Amino acid sequence: MAPTSLVGQVTQTSPYGRDPKLCGFPVKICEMLSELEGPEYLQRVTVNSPARVRDAKKAIRKAFQNQIDGKGFSLVEVISSCPTNWGLTPDEALKWIDDKMVPYYPLGVYKDRSASEEAKA
Repeated sequence: MAPTSLVGQVTQTSPYGRDPKLCGFPVKICEMLSELEGPEYLQRVTVNSPARVRDAKKAIRKAFQNQIDGKGFSLVEVISSCPTNWGLTPDEALKWIDDKMVPYYPLGVYKDRSASEEAKA
């Protein structure tokens, strides 16, 4: 089980599913950090299709460039599959991301201060 495992999700280390009474609820990193003033850029992506891998690559590149340019803290949260620990086939794991993970962890930019500045200009 990981911090992002969904309630009820069965894994090798949570064979009866994640119980929020015992393990707490899944952690939504981008939502939590977006409430802080410090982050420059926060985005959640997934890598369960070629198009989404390209989107993830762009987001990661932007986060690194922000760091290089000294703009501030940037983070890209990547949803990826774990077919072995989830007990699913690779194809089932990719479908699980779309059907279960993305509705709970919506994809997108959660904060981009440089985009806000560009919009003002």
